[in-house]
Amino acid sequence: PEHGLHFTPQVLGLLVWALIADTTYHLHAAYGWVMFVSIFFWIVTVLFFVTYLLQLQLKFYVIPWSLVLMIFNAVATVLYITAFVTCAAAVQPTSWRQWDYNRRAAASFFACLAMITYGASTFFSFRAWKGLGSNAATSQVTDHA
Repeated sequence: PEHGLHFTPQVLGLLVWALIADTTYHLHAAYGWVMFVSIFFWIVTVLFFVTYLLQLQLKFYVIPWSLVLMIFNAVATVLYITAFVTCAAAVQPTSWRQWDYNRRAAASFFACLAMITYGASTFFSFRAWKGLGSNAATSQVTDHA
């Protein structure tokens, strides 16, 4: 989207949250961090979604939204790196419940995908913040006008 907010990481974060929540995560402190990161960024992304859905960014025009989104995506990328590494390192093939292992391994995979998509969103948010986000159709219309 032109405003630089992408919702793929939100879906992936929800999968991480659901998969970890369906295990005995409370027995392992590492999964508490993964849960915090996935829930926190899911909630904040929903708030950004509502903001753009209701076009509140137009009412709060003083806020540099492209900069806010770039910082949000960068912080999400860094924290999802830590969540992915934590989740992947804590997966034990000898879990006492096989479904815990499967769900934790899947959560690690989706945390990695969320990390990658937040990283891509950071890149696109940076381009939007710097004004490099014009596409070919827009530039052709303005060139010929």
